[in-house]
Amino acid sequence: MPEMTFSVRWPAGGVQHCYSPSLVVHDHLEVGAEYTVEEFTARARTALTEAGERVRAKFGMTCTSAVAQLAAIEDRAAGTAGTVRVLALEPPLSQEES
Repeated sequence: MPEMTFSVRWPAGGVQHCYSPSLVVHDHLEVGAEYTVEEFTARARTALTEAGERVRAKFGMTCTSAVAQLAAIEDRAAGTAGTVRVLALEPPLSQEES
């Protein structure tokens, strides 16, 4: 199962590098896009939940890395206002995958 990372810049300027066990994040985030903190958190929650379910379907167990990554995003988002900018999705999708 291909895995990926994604990097975002939070409103205060800090960059967070995130992990997903699946390329599904490409379905929910776009490089260069800016989302409100609430929208970014919701999109990340959807993507990481879906990624975790793909792991469960393939391996029969929960992906603790996806759960931990979502918790880290939700912790960072708590009490934060403004917009989150998506800096990178790695690896990028090939033409066949898009």
